[in-house]
Amino acid sequence: MAHDLGFWTLQTLNALQLSMLLFLLSIGLTVIFGLMHFVNLAHGSLYALGAYFAASLAAVGGYWMGFFLAPVAVAGIGILLYSGFIKRMRKSGPMAQVLVTFGLIFALLDLTRIFWGDLALAIEVPSALAGRLDFLGVEYPAYRLFIIVLGVAIFGLLAFVLGRTQIGAMIRAGVDNDAMAACLGINVERMFFVVFCVGCALAGLAGAVAAPLLSVTPDMGLHVLIPTLIVIVIGGLGSLKGAIAGSLIYGFVQTFGAVLAPQLASVLIYALLAAVLVIKPVGLFPARG
Repeated sequence: MAHDLGFWTLQTLNALQLSMLLFLLSIGLTVIFGLMHFVNLAHGSLYALGAYFAASLAAVGGYWMGFFLAPVAVAGIGILLYSGFIKRMRKSGPMAQVLVTFGLIFALLDLTRIFWGDLALAIEVPSALAGRLDFLGVEYPAYRLFIIVLGVAIFGLLAFVLGRTQIGAMIRAGVDNDAMAACLGINVERMFFVVFCVGCALAGLAGAVAAPLLSVTPDMGLHVLIPTLIVIVIGGLGSLKGAIAGSLIYGFVQTFGAVLAPQLASVLIYALLAAVLVIKPVGLFPARG
């Protein structure tokens, strides 16, 4: 096994696929943390809503309808949450934010059960991505390769926006020092709102992408919350580089740990998290602010 190139290629692709899925979730949450200083534990519930919206829309108009419209629907939910809770709780301190968003987890969980029930839903992989492709001598599901390509494309787009555009400069200024950014004439409140909605849309996109791979269940948001928080803590708050680094570290440690040391797989990532917190508590690539 150690000398089998196909084995290492397969596990690397599995690690990349998991990493890109976590990246779609973590990037929205880490920028919300870094820019708004808001602890939104309900982010995983938005991921679950994205999966449910995608499943419902796919039943009407096929997979691609759910893929494109589920993020929009989740962004709409984000607008309601921002107007009703987030905006009012921004200055309340982290403990109040944790309590409110922790309560939102269970409120959204029960609403999901009311509308869709407890039975798991499934989405068929689109026919264009249903087969397998030969990649470096390994036959790998085309849909999983699609997730990898999508994650890389989203990373490239965000890197361009944050690093090469005026909007990105304003966001980076807000992350570094929101008070100074406001003094320079940047409408920080409006920027907070836009970033929050984009983060919600990315969570919905992650749910829509994950739905064909996983069973769509009401508690799927709870299962992904801890990995997402681990990614953010390892990578660093408010940083695109930290989000992609944390996602890759988690994906590779989890995937190769489960294969090479299954008895230690559940411990490795937490041991790494503890080491990062001891050595560099702010994460590997935190935003300057």
